[in-house]
Amino acid sequence: MRLIKILPALALALGLASGASAADKLKIGTEGAYPPFNMIDEKGKVGGFDVDIAMALCAEMKATCEIVTQDWDGIIPALVQKKFDAIVASMSITEERKKAVAFTDHYYTNKLQFIAPKASSFSPALDALKGKTLGAQRATISGTWLEDKVGKAATVKLYDTQENAYLDLAAGRLDAVLADKFVNYEWLKGDAGKTFEFKGEPVFDDDKIGIAVRKKDDKLRQRLNEALAAIRANGTYEKINAKYFPFSIY
Repeated sequence: MRLIKILPALALALGLASGASAADKLKIGTEGAYPPFNMIDEKGKVGGFDVDIAMALCAEMKATCEIVTQDWDGIIPALVQKKFDAIVASMSITEERKKAVAFTDHYYTNKLQFIAPKASSFSPALDALKGKTLGAQRATISGTWLEDKVGKAATVKLYDTQENAYLDLAAGRLDAVLADKFVNYEWLKGDAGKTFEFKGEPVFDDDKIGIAVRKKDDKLRQRLNEALAAIRANGTYEKINAKYFPFSIY
C-alpha cells in the first residue's frame, strides 16, 4: 500500500540498530487510522485486520504482544529507535524500504484504484487526468503514483491520513482519490461513501504487503514467517479475512 522515503541519516542509524528478535514479549507498531486494516474505536481500543493478524501471529509464536500506535510518517524511524519490534500496518514491500528494514513474506496483496462521485464521468486514463484535482495519503505508493504519473498535468493533494483525503473528497474539494482498493472498499460501504464508486480498473495490482522488522532481527523475521505459514495452514488467516472481506485478499 504505502511508500516512505528514507532519509540518509536514518540509513546510517540502521547500522547501529539491534533488538531482541526472539523475545517472548513483543511490541507491534501500527497506525490506527487506516480502516478496516487498523483503527481506534470510540473506547480507544486498536483493532482491524492488521491487528488481528498480528495477534494471531503472536499467539502462534506463544509471545505476549502489545499494540503501539504511531503516526504513519514516523513509523519506520520509530521501529529503528526501538519504540516497537515490528510494524504490522499495511506496509508495502518496496526496494526503497528494504534499504532500511527487513520484511517478512507478504500477508496480503493490494491494488490501487480511484474512487470518485457516481455522478461524475471521471476516467483513470492518464490523458483524462489532466487538470483534475486528485488526492491520496502522503508517503504512500498512491501518492507517489500520482506525483510520478500526473504531477505536472494535475493538481495532487497529499494528506496526513487517509481519512482526511476522504473528507475533502466528500466535501467536493477533490475530483477523485487514489488509494488501496480494500480501504476504498470499506469507505464506500459507509454513509459518507454512498454517492461514490470505483472508477475504471486498478492502476496498479501487485502490491505485496509485509511485516517490517529491524534488519538485524532476522530471528524475529523467521519466526513471523513460520507463524504466518502456520495460520495460513490452520484456517486462522481465512477466518480473519472473512471477518473483514467476503473475498480473499491474500
